[in-house]
Amino acid sequence: MGDDMETAAWAWRGWLTWRAAAALLLAWVVLHVAARVADALWWRPRRLEAHFAAQGVRGPPYRFLLGSVKEMVGLMVEASSKPMSPPTSHNALPRVLAFYHYWRKIYGPTFLIWFGPTPRLTVAEPELIREIFLTRADAFDRYEAHPVVRQLEGDGLVSLHGEKWALHRRALADAFYPDNLNRLVPHVGKSVAALADKWRAMAVAGGSGEVEVDVAEWFQEVTEEAITRVTFGSSYNDGRAVFGLQNQLMAFAAEAFRKVLVPGYRFMPTKKNWLSWKLDRDIRRSLTRLIVRRSDEAAAVESGAEEADSGSFRDLLGLMINAGERTTTRVPVAKAIPVHDMLEECKTFFFAGKQTTTNLLTWATVLLAMHPEWQERARREVLDVCGADEPSKEHLPKLKTLGMIINETLRLYPPAVATIRRAKVDVQLSDGCMIPRDMELLIPIMAIHHDTRYWGQDATQFNPARFANGAAKAAKHPLAYIPFGLGSRMCIGQNLARLEAKLTMAILLQRFEIRTSPNYVHAPTVLMLLYPQYGAPLIFRPLSSQPLNSVSS
Repeated sequence: MGDDMETAAWAWRGWLTWRAAAALLLAWVVLHVAARVADALWWRPRRLEAHFAAQGVRGPPYRFLLGSVKEMVGLMVEASSKPMSPPTSHNALPRVLAFYHYWRKIYGPTFLIWFGPTPRLTVAEPELIREIFLTRADAFDRYEAHPVVRQLEGDGLVSLHGEKWALHRRALADAFYPDNLNRLVPHVGKSVAALADKWRAMAVAGGSGEVEVDVAEWFQEVTEEAITRVTFGSSYNDGRAVFGLQNQLMAFAAEAFRKVLVPGYRFMPTKKNWLSWKLDRDIRRSLTRLIVRRSDEAAAVESGAEEADSGSFRDLLGLMINAGERTTTRVPVAKAIPVHDMLEECKTFFFAGKQTTTNLLTWATVLLAMHPEWQERARREVLDVCGADEPSKEHLPKLKTLGMIINETLRLYPPAVATIRRAKVDVQLSDGCMIPRDMELLIPIMAIHHDTRYWGQDATQFNPARFANGAAKAAKHPLAYIPFGLGSRMCIGQNLARLEAKLTMAILLQRFEIRTSPNYVHAPTVLMLLYPQYGAPLIFRPLSSQPLNSVSS
């Protein structure tokens, strides 16, 4: 009996000791987590504020958990509540990047802001931008985008890093060389001509001899035509059906982006999430079938069963399928760029290629409508160069005035108003500023494009003549103009965007007089990209009832 009691006592003491140890361990874990949370949400921000203050860099004070978000949202909401005044003004920075415009007046062009507990240092000096994108580019990388943005743009070239990014970039570059893009001119030209014919018919049917259209919506047809052919080439029709599904998915994602991000909400089985997941599955299945079929075609060409067409357009899907031939190690094609990665690239180019170019076309047309003197000057040039023919690949390089107008459009209304880079290591910039590892840098592209130090006192005015000697000489500093970014990660599709814009504007100028509608409200705003908040209704009056000659190849 005594032994049993002694054994029970030892067991009891052992259990108490285990419980005490477990309690101590739990307490340590809780304290450790609490300390990490406190450091992330309070002490680290305070240390960073002191770090930058010692270097003469300040900004709005960090507030627990929220950072500067409350003030930023307030400034942006207030700015977007009123249209531009006067309505012909192009001083869009206070409206589009209201927080940057406001705090720059207080702290200068380089200051520290807080997206919650995440710090971002604004950098708007061209020489520092040269370091970030060119001379010290190996120390910086693209940051991880908002989850909804990732869903929209896909996990493709825009988001990739390191060797995987380099492989994709090499594989896709051929599609965007001018000689390849020129093969698209007849197809894009026919698409624009068809759009113009619709508008002419609407003008006749309306009885007024003119028609009002929202170009922000209509131009999506043109850009979708081009980006579908660039992506899928000879499989254009099948690709177009897939991108129709992608359009629906984009609508869900854009709606989600407008709402406050609730962690984990996109994984909850709501009705809209179910529909979004189904669309994504359908897109992946369709793209997979298309990729497999194209892979079989590529294998047939390689084996000699079919003859390759050397004069055909080199599309993105075909280049990805054949990427294995470009690798230095003789790996199978499937290992060069896997099917999953091809899927993501297709999504990336549809979103980025379509939306960026749609916005460029929209703002260029709005500016021509707002500035009839430049519209008439560009029209005379188009008629002198092209005559009664629709523009060909030989005509486009000769349209210098139209090129200047497109450059000025990209200056005043760049598709991406800002870009962000992340420091991979501790970096000291040439101005002496020490950037800690993982620090994010915000480069406000629109602010640089509107800076009077580089563009003169007319920086906020529409003056394409500033580009008469080319983009590199338009400003006092060559890096004050970066509408498509800079360095190795510069937008791979910029030549396509410029080609589409020049060709579309030329055809419309041949056929229509363009002016702003009384219903147009000049209110540029940003939701991922720069777009007109209330649409872009413009009035088109046909110049002639006679159709132009067919598109030249």
